[in-house]
Amino acid sequence: MKRNLIPLLAALIATASADPLPSWNPGPAKQSVIDFVEKVSDSSSKDFVPVAERIAVFDNDGTLWCETPLPPQAFYAFAEVERLLPENPEWKDNPAIQALQKKDFGPLLADHYKGLLDIIAKSHADRTPEQFSEGVTNWLETAKHPKFGMAYNQTIYQPMLEVLSYLRDHGFKTYIVSGGGQDFMRVFSDKTYGIIPEQVIGTYSSATFEMKDGKPVLTKGMDNLFIDDKAGKPEAIHRFIGRKPIACFGNSDGDQAMLEYTTIGNPRPSLGLIVHHTDAEREYAYDAKPIASGKLVTGLEAAKEHGWTVVDMKSDWKTVFPE
Repeated sequence: MKRNLIPLLAALIATASADPLPSWNPGPAKQSVIDFVEKVSDSSSKDFVPVAERIAVFDNDGTLWCETPLPPQAFYAFAEVERLLPENPEWKDNPAIQALQKKDFGPLLADHYKGLLDIIAKSHADRTPEQFSEGVTNWLETAKHPKFGMAYNQTIYQPMLEVLSYLRDHGFKTYIVSGGGQDFMRVFSDKTYGIIPEQVIGTYSSATFEMKDGKPVLTKGMDNLFIDDKAGKPEAIHRFIGRKPIACFGNSDGDQAMLEYTTIGNPRPSLGLIVHHTDAEREYAYDAKPIASGKLVTGLEAAKEHGWTVVDMKSDWKTVFPE
């Protein structure tokens, strides 16, 4: 019997290896990714793109990992403020802190996230990058997603991990370009996505350099905040990458400018892809009215106009999270 199994196992392995996106159901969304990668990496194709120009950019929250009910960075900030509160009793009079203690997230999200930004400032600033990295690492080891009960860096999308790997296998450099905190994402991006810290672009603020006891020290601040969202994303791509991408992956209206920058008027073949959250059972279903972030309205309309691929999570993905 074991001998009879050998050809079957060999066939299964061959089939699996032949499919670069095994967690995707067959359909236009999956095929659009494969067709694009094949034509730009085939030296005999009229659409061939040199390796140096094969740049792919990915949003993080809602595109590579779960952003609901709140982006994980917000939960990290909440945990840090709770931890630091005994050392800073004056914080108890802060309206944002009071809302946090009542688990009332509405005021934190109002007025363009003013309360949430205050919480992030208190939990992120006045520490060295090394101290910040250690804090995020420790939090990721213990914190659990409120719905799925697993670590936040396990609520990553298996189908998108396959896209990242598939692109890199065909000479692409993969970058994160996200509204999330740059220093926050750099803590886990390499281990989680295979994206090195140098290829992570996000929201960032000032840092102050000084010599302390003969040692160079950087201290994080919250001045000169650059928010890497909406129109800020093309600006950041130009500033930090210096090349126009040929592939862009997002999930919200906040990614629309990046998708437009990548695909409209690009002299090279390009791919724009939007992850549409339609699976309330395996993940969440939202677009026009998200719980907190990830609003998707104008992006869907633009996708029709510009021919971007829209991934229906419920029907296009065999699985959502890694098994």
